Amino acid sequence: MQTSGEPILISRRLVLPLIASAFMEPAAGQAKSSSERTSVVLGNDQRSLEAQFDHAIDAPNSQQVLGRWRSNSDDVRARLGEPLRVSYGTAPSQRLDIYKAANNPAPIEIFIHGGEWRRGSARASAYAAESFVRAGVHFIAVDFIDADAAGGSLDELLTQLKEAVAWVYRHAADFGGDKSRIHLAGHSSGANLSALLLETDWLAEFSIPLNVLKSGICCSGLYDLDSVSRSGRNQYVHFTPDVVARLSPARHANRIRCPLVLAYASLDSAEFQRQTLDFAALLKIAGGSAQILRCEGYNHFEAIETLANPFGALGRAALMLIGVEPPSSA
Repeated sequence: MQTSGEPILISRRLVLPLIASAFMEPAAGQAKSSSERTSVVLGNDQRSLEAQFDHAIDAPNSQQVLGRWRSNSDDVRARLGEPLRVSYGTAPSQRLDIYKAANNPAPIEIFIHGGEWRRGSARASAYAAESFVRAGVHFIAVDFIDADAAGGSLDELLTQLKEAVAWVYRHAADFGGDKSRIHLAGHSSGANLSALLLETDWLAEFSIPLNVLKSGICCSGLYDLDSVSRSGRNQYVHFTPDVVARLSPARHANRIRCPLVLAYASLDSAEFQRQTLDFAALLKIAGGSAQILRCEGYNHFEAIETLANPFGALGRAALMLIGVEPPSSA
């Protein structure tokens, strides 16, 4: 596993030229590289726009990887046992799986799966649980309503996830968790939702501490919904100008109050890469900072698998944010 090396704290001087260059046409005869943020994403070429969100192009082995997640999750449950399955709300979709560490009270890692806001499950997210449990961290995978069942409302997904975080805080002692050490990680559309959770005014909405979430990891996410709202995903997500404005984390970067890791795969499409770098730059402008992790040689689905490895890019970053040592052995 290779990353960009030492953690990079993004500076305005470093990143803004990258953003500007993303929208410049290459010189005559110069080919566009896969990592270049191209103007076509925000232009009128619909075919090129759709390609940015078509994982059959940037991750042709996606079905194999998704199958591996399910198989590895089964293996984890065979070793750790079935999780504690609890309801965090009244809707049938509001369930979460708790993989408990032996020590109590233990810090907590909440994982928000991806799946284009319409697929994914807590059960298929268990592949990352063992690394945390062996390191003395409770791992919680969350189920929540999908966009189809919600009638295209992303607000309903976000509302349920907010209720999940509030439940974890209020009930942490019931399962041996430390409510003062709750951390968050999300992938793809789950990274979009995770960033929105990190921007939530928890005190105003739930009467719990504003800093209830101590850190966040967002991997291969979408942080400004303008381009995606003009893609084929608008067929099942009800995008409006208001939704795009409210649910684009990059437009509210000043609300992030905790350490944040923004990760992306080197084989992610140009738009996913652009959104990560732009979000990091906006965080810096707003007075914050983000650590950037580029997962070299990994695609959109493979990068998040490094969360399952305590010595992988995301696994190491997560344990460092939590402040625990990686397990010495499985």
